[in-house]
Amino acid sequence: MAFSTLVAFAVAFFVFAASPGPDNLTIVARTASHGPWAGVAYGLGTVTGILVFLILAAFGLSLVAAKAGALMNVLRYGGAAYLVWMGIGMWRAPPAPMGEPPPVGGRGLLATYATGVALNLGNPKMPLFYVALLPNMVGAALTPGNVGALAAIIIAVEIAVIGGHVILATRARRLLAAPRVARRINRVAGGTLIGAGFAIAASR
Repeated sequence: MAFSTLVAFAVAFFVFAASPGPDNLTIVARTASHGPWAGVAYGLGTVTGILVFLILAAFGLSLVAAKAGALMNVLRYGGAAYLVWMGIGMWRAPPAPMGEPPPVGGRGLLATYATGVALNLGNPKMPLFYVALLPNMVGAALTPGNVGALAAIIIAVEIAVIGGHVILATRARRLLAAPRVARRINRVAGGTLIGAGFAIAASR
């Protein structure tokens, strides 16, 4: 694959990944309310879903995935419901003292990760992104080397995007650590997740 092709894909994917949307809002909200590891866990889930679709594209199954409506709806609605549930919990949660996020156990991080995976696998725009982009850039067939190169670009871009959102949200929490402000942060984060959940459920 030509270097210029890789650069073009990196630019296109960065715009796709960094643009405001439910995933980035959720990463910020989870980081602000439960600390950086919660934001990272959700971000890892989104990356997993993205890489699954890349592998499907490599085997020529993107179009099939785009038409797997019933399964994708289950994943999307299930993940959206969990986001709404988390948002309600954040809205009602008492403010954490002095900017210290409440502890999140391994099960909580795993559930957050699984939500990121489910929502990305249920995202109807994800397979369409690959169907529209990859054939025009790398042709109809993806070799293992091409898949590896594209996966490396995706991971590098997502590290920058997810890391940037987590760092900004963490710093914002530390700067706004007063209990009254923390309560407002919880409610803004909770409202963001609730809105993201309904937006995902309503997406087509």
